[in-house]
Amino acid sequence: MPTFTRWCIKTAFLYFTIAVLIFAVLLWSQVLTLPPVVAALRPVAYHLLMVGWASQLIFGIVFWMFPRLSKEQPRGNERAAWFVYAALNSGLLLRLLAEPLQIIQPAPVWGWTLVASGLLQVSAGWVFVWNSWSRVKPLGGATGSK
Repeated sequence: MPTFTRWCIKTAFLYFTIAVLIFAVLLWSQVLTLPPVVAALRPVAYHLLMVGWASQLIFGIVFWMFPRLSKEQPRGNERAAWFVYAALNSGLLLRLLAEPLQIIQPAPVWGWTLVASGLLQVSAGWVFVWNSWSRVKPLGGATGSK
């Protein structure tokens, strides 16, 4: 299993664990009186689950399991893959910080941090597609569709 894939999978499991813990705290908040920041974590928990866990897990598995591109670059551009990892996770961490703060104490700095977070995550997605697109090919590597 490639190093990039291992990092993606382990990071995805970490995000899954954090999201589950946040959801558990949200459930407890229905019984206990907890600070307002807890309710502000709901959108972050969904985002960690879908982008942090699901998308990152998919990115890592695609990098590993899709058909090889060439002998020189079997998995495409590995630098691009690491850019995807850095951009996706930087964007997620910025969102984890800024979204609850924007809900509790709205300020332009948190709004712009969310914009930066979104741009990082979207750029990670586009670079992932760009780097993986040519590996989607018919069985046997023939061109054309059957």
